[in-house]
Amino acid sequence: MSKTSAKTKKREQASINNLCDAMDEIAPLSLAQDWDNVGLLLGDPRQQLKHTLLCIDLTPDVLKEAIRLKVQAILAYHPPIFKPLNRLVGGTTNMASLVWECALNNIAIYATHTALDAAEGGANDVLADMCGLKQTQPLEYVGQPGQAECKIVTFVPENNVRAISDAVFDAGAGHIGDYSHCSFGTKGQGSFLGQSSTKPSIGQRGKFETVGEIRLEFVAPQRKLSAVIAALLQAHPYDEPAFDIYPLQPKPAKGIGRVGKLPRTTTLKKLATNLKRKLKANCVQIIGTPSQKIERIIVVVGAAGNLPFKIPLGNRDVIITGEIRHHDALAFNRIGCGAIALNHWTSERPILASLAKRLSEKVPGVKSRISTADCEPFQKV
Repeated sequence: MSKTSAKTKKREQASINNLCDAMDEIAPLSLAQDWDNVGLLLGDPRQQLKHTLLCIDLTPDVLKEAIRLKVQAILAYHPPIFKPLNRLVGGTTNMASLVWECALNNIAIYATHTALDAAEGGANDVLADMCGLKQTQPLEYVGQPGQAECKIVTFVPENNVRAISDAVFDAGAGHIGDYSHCSFGTKGQGSFLGQSSTKPSIGQRGKFETVGEIRLEFVAPQRKLSAVIAALLQAHPYDEPAFDIYPLQPKPAKGIGRVGKLPRTTTLKKLATNLKRKLKANCVQIIGTPSQKIERIIVVVGAAGNLPFKIPLGNRDVIITGEIRHHDALAFNRIGCGAIALNHWTSERPILASLAKRLSEKVPGVKSRISTADCEPFQKV
């Protein structure tokens, strides 16, 4: 991008829609759990945007801060609207009252929650980095709805490969990621016997023929399939070209949680103490023996629930999460694995710093500030 176009982009007035687009790049809504409620929950996408306030929870103090700072949007990690609201009434202690106050002050609300949990560089990755994990895998992979694609396979004489390839590429085929003109060809032998009505370009009708051919393969968006097939038929030398169309499944994306091995063995107590210091946590609880040796870490920000039970756990594993239910804690004890509970809010808060930075890069001219009023609801005594 030239310097002139970059300056022009900065001068363009950003909108709530730009924030939504940026967040869908950082944490695609398709990654969210099906029970979640993420995306733009309140506001007009066309509204101008100059200032966004980031928080984990929308609370009365966060709303007061947003009004004082005159922000146009609150980006909340947890969805302030989770279940359908029957009414919006001000002056109450309900969440609906906070949403109503946001509407009155023309403040949009965007929630990211489990989409940001699962995303590359999201909440789980940030906490995993703080644990010292360098290479991690998700606890699950999820299907990712996107542009439907298909693979087209056809069979052509070797001398016609270039002409047919150029034709289908011009029609929109052959794109894989940031690459274009992508195809694959293998040599083979085709056979045919033309009936009396045919006009074979190779051989004679009524006579069994064999010919050397190239099996040519390429991908194409389904929305461009008609145009690509038309281009193939137009460029192909045969009067009856053979071709196959295979629908493709979208690539799976990383889902919730992360698991990885530590570069060196540590103890449960050392790991918990280190995280308490880094996170400035009010209260950190452990399950297991403080001297227990730890080699592998399973990270699930927020609440672990039953998700870690989807993978085998051993006595050198530790689950790091925000909160753990009593009966899950008993189960971890029976298995022999360790666990560290950081508190729900504390385990999720670290993502806000990197999220603010990424938003500033993707939406130039919009200030993304982390709320100072947003805080851990549990206090130490």
